[in-house]
Amino acid sequence: MRRLILLALVGLGAQLVDGSLGMAYGVTSTTLLLAVGANPAAASATVHLAEIGTTLASGASHWRFGNVDWRVVLRIGIPGALGSFAGATFLSSLDTSVAAPLMSVLLLGLGLYVLTRFTVRGIRRDRIGRPLRRRFLTPLGLVAGFVDATGGGGWGPVGTPALLASGRLEPRKVVGSIDTSEFLVSVAASLGFLLALGSAGIDLAWVAALLAGGLVAAPVAAWLVRHVPPRVLGSAVGGLIVLTNSRTILRSDYVDAPDATRYAVYALVAVLWAGAVAWSVRAHRAERDELDAELARLDEDTEPVSR
Repeated sequence: MRRLILLALVGLGAQLVDGSLGMAYGVTSTTLLLAVGANPAAASATVHLAEIGTTLASGASHWRFGNVDWRVVLRIGIPGALGSFAGATFLSSLDTSVAAPLMSVLLLGLGLYVLTRFTVRGIRRDRIGRPLRRRFLTPLGLVAGFVDATGGGGWGPVGTPALLASGRLEPRKVVGSIDTSEFLVSVAASLGFLLALGSAGIDLAWVAALLAGGLVAAPVAAWLVRHVPPRVLGSAVGGLIVLTNSRTILRSDYVDAPDATRYAVYALVAVLWAGAVAWSVRAHRAERDELDAELARLDEDTEPVSR
């Protein structure tokens, strides 16, 4: 019972992050399932089954708040579904001893990407309104879907930064469109895992716990996307993913690092993580002050005209 309550809380927290940032539900949830000893393919299957419900609720909530561009959803979601089905089939064919460290390495890489992307770089806004082309969205969807299924998460960490970097969609619509299209990806990945594995190793109670937490958080997250600073949240979540998967890799049979080495790495990651969050907070405040100053100048310029 304690484990189910913990999973529900993880599902709630992961969906709050995912619905606000457009990523990290799968990465966060799969990281925890691996940490408690779940089979890699079963862990990814469990998360994707739960995501069928959470992404449907999240998409509906984002649509209600006007955060969805349906053209983007279809153009990235359909190839994403194809990629995720292929990724699920690939992961299911791997031996557990190979799949576990492979998934942890993928998750670590995604965590580093999220941490670096949101700590170092801001969000482009100079090209908002320009159309996103199919030749950009189709390969992006295929790659993001494949990574999502093989890594237990990755649709958001791959897709959201790419759309943000394009500068052609408002950040809230990037998050809403990625979260909505993830429903297609989750359905396809779940079908791939069920066809390859059956229901072996999939604990439906775990699925229900993750789903319950995610359903509670989905409407709240859709509202929070308008208010939570993406840079700060991205740095915080990225650091957590890096720390957790570093622990998994260092304790694996392939590495089996001594205690002194592991603790030194944990301390280094924690220091870098704290520094990244502090930097992101400072950068967010600077951007906010710059925007306030620009708005103040615009008010001063328009004041004589209004008189």
